[in-house]
Formats: sequence, structure tokens, C-alpha cells
Amino acid sequence: MHSLFSEYFLPITLAIITLGMGLSLTERDFRNIFLHPRAVIVGLSSQMILLPLIAFIIAGLLHINPLFKVGLIIIAACPGGATSNLITYLLRGNVALSISMTALNSLITLITIPLIVTLSLEVFIHEEAAINLDLFETVIKVFLITLLPAFVGTRIRKRRPEFAERLEHPLRIILPLLLLLVYAGVIFIDHGDESATLTDFVSIFPYALLLNIFSMGMGFLIARAFRLEVINQFTVSIEVGLQNSALAIFVAANLLQSNSMALVPVVYGSFSFFTTLLFGWMVKRIAWHPSLPGLSGRKRRRKPSRG
Repeated sequence: MHSLFSEYFLPITLAIITLGMGLSLTERDFRNIFLHPRAVIVGLSSQMILLPLIAFIIAGLLHINPLFKVGLIIIAACPGGATSNLITYLLRGNVALSISMTALNSLITLITIPLIVTLSLEVFIHEEAAINLDLFETVIKVFLITLLPAFVGTRIRKRRPEFAERLEHPLRIILPLLLLLVYAGVIFIDHGDESATLTDFVSIFPYALLLNIFSMGMGFLIARAFRLEVINQFTVSIEVGLQNSALAIFVAANLLQSNSMALVPVVYGSFSFFTTLLFGWMVKRIAWHPSLPGLSGRKRRRKPSRG
């Protein structure tokens, strides 16, 4: 019962959410991501290289508990997850790009999470730890929670387009509420032992927020520097800026057996959905602002097929 939400409710909920987002997509949206891969390459490169680098710089400059520093690195090492996909969906970004990045990043982090977290332990605590993530389990989860529901959603849209369109508005209300409810159960019930006190929250919140906001800002600037489509610029910024706090809690509390490290993703998960949603909305408006050079004043139609 200790992991009721994490082991049962969360995977089912994430699959339902991805299915709901899939109703807004077509198979062509996903196919075009890989026919024009520049956006996904820029996004994944930013997640794999830029995000951990930002976390190491922030942790290195701050005079805080070394365990909290490692907790910050753990967050940066984790993929975006369904939360970033949902925010992209709510902001009418490139959902196919977001889901594709999450799926690919989830597989890549099988290698990068152990490497990055081990490096952070050596740098900040001068310790080593063996971190192993199950390859088969991760592949199955990515398929069942991300790829299969998204594909089913596209098939429903193809066969019943009117039904999919009728669901679009209510799903934009139901899906975030559903996700927030389940994540609350994961953080405050399943991992109640790692719940942060007010003192912990006050001390951890500033640099957790800094990681969240600065990563999104840098993700947006990198995407803009590579002249991605506007819709892909804020989609990449969301994917780079928001990480899977539930996975970070698991790595810290279960694999490293450290409640102190787990406090950082607990605090991060309590606010990052809202700050990312607000930041993504602001970045979207800035990206389409008529005064910016190289962009027209009117909003372009969504073109997920281009980088």
C-alpha cells in the first residue's frame, strides 16, 4: 500500500492522459518529427547536455547542504515525462514533438542518469554509488504509457474525428486535474516520509525554482538560435525546463536511500507544473510578438512537420 499511487494509479493515469493528448494528433504528426528531425535533435541535446550543466553550475555556486545539491542534479538528470507533454498540450504546442522527446529521453536516461548522478555524488559528497535502472521495465513503461496510448489516440481521431474534437475542450480541464490529483498522492501519500517541512521548503524552493526557470529560458534561446519553428521553440523550452519529479524521488529515496536528496524533487514537484505553465504561456506570447525580428505579427498555423 505504501506505493499505491506510484505503482498503480500513476501509470494508468499517465496512459489515460497520453491517450487524451493523442486524440489531438495524427500519425503524420509523429512521422514528420522524424522526417524533419532538427527540432527533436536540438531538444534532446539541450536536455542531455545543457540541463545537467545548468544544474551543476547552480549547485556549485550555492552554499547549501551537499545532499540537496545532489538532489538538484537528480532532477536535471530525469526526463520530462507526461507533465511536460500535458503542458505542451494545454498551450497548443507541438504535442507530437513533446511526446517523441519524452519517449526517446526516457530510454537515453537509462545510461545518463547513473552517469550524471554518480558524478554529482563524487563532486559534492565524495562518495560513489551503484545506480542501476531496469532496461526491460523502462522499455515496457515507455511503450505502454507513452507510445501505445498516443498511437491509439491517433487511430481514434482518424476513425472518429468528430468524437475526438468534441472531447478536446473538456479534456483540457480534466487531464491536468487528474494528473495533479495523482501526483499529490505520489508525493504526499506514497512518499510521505520525505515530505518537506516549511523550513526545508523555504531553503530548497529558490534554487529549485532557479533550475526550472533558467532551464526553460535557455531551452527557448537555444531553440530560437537554431531557428526552429515558433511552435517548436516553446515546446522545446517546456521539455528542457520541466523534469519528472516522481522519477527523481524514486532515484533519491529508493535507489540512493536518501530522504534528504528526495526532499528536493518533492519541493520541485509541488510548484513546477504551475511555474512551467505560466512560463510556457509567456514564452509563447513573446515568440509570436510582432516586434521580434524575423517573425511576422500574426500567429502561424501549427506545423509540427517542420524543425
